[in-house]
Amino acid sequence: MQKKIYILLFFAIYHSTFAQVGGKSVFQFLNNASSPRQAALGGKTITNYDYDVNQPLFNPATINDEMHGKLGLNYVNYLADISYGSAAYAYTYDRHLQTFHAGITYINYGKFDGRDEMGNSTGSFSGSEVALSLGYAYNVPYTDLYLGANAKFISSTLETYNSLGIATDLGAIFKDEKTNTNYGLVIRNLGTQITTYNGMREKLPLEIIAGVSQELENVPIRWHLTLENLQQWKVAFSNPAREEETIDGGVQEEKVTFLGNTFRHVILGAEILPTKGINFRLSYNFRRAAELKLVEQRTFAGISAGFGLRFSKFRFDYSYSRYTLASSTSQFGLMINL
Repeated sequence: MQKKIYILLFFAIYHSTFAQVGGKSVFQFLNNASSPRQAALGGKTITNYDYDVNQPLFNPATINDEMHGKLGLNYVNYLADISYGSAAYAYTYDRHLQTFHAGITYINYGKFDGRDEMGNSTGSFSGSEVALSLGYAYNVPYTDLYLGANAKFISSTLETYNSLGIATDLGAIFKDEKTNTNYGLVIRNLGTQITTYNGMREKLPLEIIAGVSQELENVPIRWHLTLENLQQWKVAFSNPAREEETIDGGVQEEKVTFLGNTFRHVILGAEILPTKGINFRLSYNFRRAAELKLVEQRTFAGISAGFGLRFSKFRFDYSYSRYTLASSTSQFGLMINL
């Protein structure tokens, strides 16, 4: 029981410390990385406009006919006993209606030992959440601008408490063919609870993300710049572990500068050999690095890396994301061309 309590507390603390914007809304699992490729590029890339059938789970404007018939399956053994994954499929009905996209995202929090206020066992319980999505994109006539939307139905069960919700993602992407540059903008998780856990209505994890990526002309690299959490400017906070004692015995809190807060919105990533049968990915998440680093100790928090391999009609993807010395995650994905 004591171990289960520590795991639950760690999970709650993790979500509040990983992001100052976290812990204020329900259905936080909606912002988890949707695939190994996504995770290896920092977790929130929105400008990949290609074969990747998992990308529309973050930006529906990227839905295109190159995804037709592809099925994506992704899984990650997360922190503690938590696991989550996703599946995505795209189908092109015809050239006029373009392509439809369907997806599912789930998370399972594992099993816990239940106790009443006297410490008596009440049996075990678990928690899980799932979201079903349907997406569609539209090419604005005579332009390189694409608009898209996801409609999502959300179900959450935590012990004996249940909640249902609906949400939408609104996305846009502009492709500059001359410079091979993509510009993206997404408003994610715009919605509400249909039913609440205990009568108190809570907000969904609304997030605004902007991004730009470019495939270099003479070098086989596509670089990515992502700006996350644009709906809230101040995302930095003073870390109590970095407090300093003053001469008079007082405590001086860590000061987060304007530049420090600015960089906590930034994610940098790169994909090497992006169009080949084998490619490599690397990224750095500034906010994750700043909020999870330890005083006077290098943890390499914020770094993610991965690779992709294509075998005929199959594509295998892997990513490794570093959080602290004691925690990291590996994500696996398989894409099948049906």
